[in-house]
Amino acid sequence: MSHKAEEIIAQLQSLANPENIVGMARYGINTQEALGISIYTLRPLAKEIGRDHELALDLWESDIHEARILAAYIDDPSLISEAQMERWALDFDSWDVCDQVCSSLFDRTPFAYQKALEWSAREEEFVKRAGFVLMAALSVHDKKAPDERFEQFFPVILREATDERNFVKKAVNWALRQIGKRSRDLNELAIKTAQQVRQIDSPAARWIASDALRELTGEKVQKRLGKITPQSTPRAQRPTETE
Repeated sequence: MSHKAEEIIAQLQSLANPENIVGMARYGINTQEALGISIYTLRPLAKEIGRDHELALDLWESDIHEARILAAYIDDPSLISEAQMERWALDFDSWDVCDQVCSSLFDRTPFAYQKALEWSAREEEFVKRAGFVLMAALSVHDKKAPDERFEQFFPVILREATDERNFVKKAVNWALRQIGKRSRDLNELAIKTAQQVRQIDSPAARWIASDALRELTGEKVQKRLGKITPQSTPRAQRPTETE
């Protein structure tokens, strides 16, 4: 480990907040190697450090929860290899590390779409989650991509909608909702996919579908996509604040 990495880790350890660890655990975060540092502290620190690929590799190897999130913030996506993505994905042991790495770093690499498809078929819980988080992140961040790049994800969402594991089914739902909010055409395809998912005899599938349909057919999304005007939705059909 480099001297710079040792300095950063010492800085992180000085910021440790044991009280936060209790709250992290309540949200299902693996706190075994956690220091209890908020991402709102890590992001400014990452900005101070700047892009540093070698430092990111060293921080990841420390196994420290927050050091790994910081590594995602400072690594250079143009220098990341497919092999590195595979190594880090196998190290995922908490949903927040998985999500931060995928939505702050991996989705900016040339391998993002490929890994979304590959990982969504994997058995490991957080690797599979990573595949769907990539789909969700790409739908938000890859502004110039044509709709066709996202259409390939709908059969995968349908295929994996029966995975009952909490961190997987929530990511499947997240991907479906985010893709369905990207454009009018993708919204229609996402609604159609959700309706197909709803027909599957599986508690996970039913939850994924009902939750996604509630948002994708809701007034807020439909208005943003220009599919309805405020006057075109009868009052009786408008969702209430409690829905």
